[in-house]
Amino acid sequence: MQQFTLDVAVDIGPSLDNFLPLGNEAVHQHVKLWLAANQRSPVPIYLWGASGTGKTHLLSAVQRDLQERGEPFGYMDSQMTEPPSFNAAWRVVLMDDVHRFTAVQQHAAFNWFVNSQTTGCSVFATGDVSPIGLLLRDDLRSRLGWGDIFALQALSDDAQQQVLRASASARGLALGDDVLTYMSTRFSRDLGNLMQWLDKLDQYALQTKRAITLPLLKQMLDNIDQLI
Repeated sequence: MQQFTLDVAVDIGPSLDNFLPLGNEAVHQHVKLWLAANQRSPVPIYLWGASGTGKTHLLSAVQRDLQERGEPFGYMDSQMTEPPSFNAAWRVVLMDDVHRFTAVQQHAAFNWFVNSQTTGCSVFATGDVSPIGLLLRDDLRSRLGWGDIFALQALSDDAQQQVLRASASARGLALGDDVLTYMSTRFSRDLGNLMQWLDKLDQYALQTKRAITLPLLKQMLDNIDQLI
């Protein structure tokens, strides 16, 4: 039985350039201007929205830009069981999916907030609901709610297909309308999930040395248990 190794070889990581801002133009522009500023505002930024609305994409794009600039920053998400202590050298603190934070992570996040206010470090955070709806300790929730707050809107089916087509084009691939329609109806409408399926389809096409077509996509799904 043949197995197909799905290693993504193309750098298609999140960036501000490949974020489709339809319905989210204001937050996209705000983040671009904030990131480019020589002296960033100490007012925290909080993005919220359902899964697939692009909040983690924007946070990851900020993280990537900071790395490329050589700016020190702190990062924490719900998978980080032992968050580091605050570093006074940090220029920015990034906190992703704060709604999932444990008591330990919430304690660290509050500490980061307090220290950020004294060192001039900026805070950029994301969650799935508005600050008032977060089931977090009161002092952390209040700090997340006093800055610039943006609710991200989900993309329409047409816009999601536009993102998929653009991502495929960046890899040198062409997706037919039949493939895009099938992916939109067969898979979850969560854009992050659709992008993961595009990764799999791209690598399956490379392994089988065939162009991406609807029959190839269906064949991949028929052999899904063989994909590792």
